[in-house]
Amino acid sequence: PSSAGPALLYGERYLRNPAESYERMRRDHGQVAPVLLDSDVPAWLVLGYREIRQVVTDVETYGRDSRRWNRWDEVPSDWPLMPWVAHSPMMHFTEGDEHRRRSAAVSDALASVDPFELRRHCERFADSLIDKFVGSGKADLVFDYVYSVPALAMGQMFGLPEDQLEYMAEAVTVSLLSNDEAMAAQQRAAEVVQRLVAAKREEPGPDVTSRFIQNSPDLTDEQLVGDLMVMIAAGMPATSYWIGNTVRLMLTDDRFTMTLAGNRRSIGEAMNEVLWADSPLQNVIGRFATRDTTLGGQRIRAGDLLVLGLAAANADPLLWPDAGAGYAGNNAYVSFTGGDYGCPAGAPDLGKIISETAIEVLLDRVPDLELAVEPDELQWMDSLWYRCLVSLPVTFT
Repeated sequence: PSSAGPALLYGERYLRNPAESYERMRRDHGQVAPVLLDSDVPAWLVLGYREIRQVVTDVETYGRDSRRWNRWDEVPSDWPLMPWVAHSPMMHFTEGDEHRRRSAAVSDALASVDPFELRRHCERFADSLIDKFVGSGKADLVFDYVYSVPALAMGQMFGLPEDQLEYMAEAVTVSLLSNDEAMAAQQRAAEVVQRLVAAKREEPGPDVTSRFIQNSPDLTDEQLVGDLMVMIAAGMPATSYWIGNTVRLMLTDDRFTMTLAGNRRSIGEAMNEVLWADSPLQNVIGRFATRDTTLGGQRIRAGDLLVLGLAAANADPLLWPDAGAGYAGNNAYVSFTGGDYGCPAGAPDLGKIISETAIEVLLDRVPDLELAVEPDELQWMDSLWYRCLVSLPVTFT
């Protein structure tokens, strides 16, 4: 065990340069590091690629039921991370057969989405959003585009009425971006989903929500709403930030700027590189040890909390002995976690269709996009969870 104390997973130093913090933790502690979350609540951060794979596949040792956490007595009631650990009827706190059953119902509902139809809707939404700013020669893509395309596309997939799509998009965006208004915005989004569930019980349609309700006859309305909220709240930001981080890469990296106009192939490569180097999802509050065990040379006690360091694992030097090799053609990233609690089957593919379509339409319609600021003036959001830009100002003719 190292003599260095636990690392802080909050505060200025960590948020300004997470990658540097991960390097320091690896040096001090190895592939699993003791950390302090907000309010100095202790946990473990799993930094190693192999160790993350081990945790997500061993559901017997690393469970999801947060009631077994051994630090509840140290958590303040207004703890900002409470929404991620407070036990609720949502699917991602369930275990065993119940979890497998509910997870299968989600995957089956997502499998009902026609990829060609989804692409067609995305093109329509992307076009109408671009129409709003294309005449002015400038835009902030984060607010004018990056959040809206996935929100509209997912609203459509889940069967929301067209006139509620923008309201839902706004509510989910605020719930993810702001601390002060997050809970209220989450409540607004949940009310939309409650009304949606009631409407689809009465009159099912060809949408994910109707299919999910049909697949889950034993779930209460509260559980249905919770699971649908998890799907929307997990899918929307990850897809938005995938779009935003890819457009940023293509506007700032010489390998991609040269091919910005007229080269579709490079979009897929840029998207793949983002999943490795700028993973939209950085960390996941993750697993609770069901028994005493060891991981990465550390002694883990029953009830300990493990945070999955997805961004750190994607950059694991053991995985990349040759740092300059590039990522082309390699899809082994852990950006969608994995195992029983990873993104449900089919979800990453739908996210990819939405992201790719949004980027293609943008570059087709506005081929001469340029950053309106210097690349190093772009600001990343202060977030333990997500890697995303605060804004992405661009100009064009």
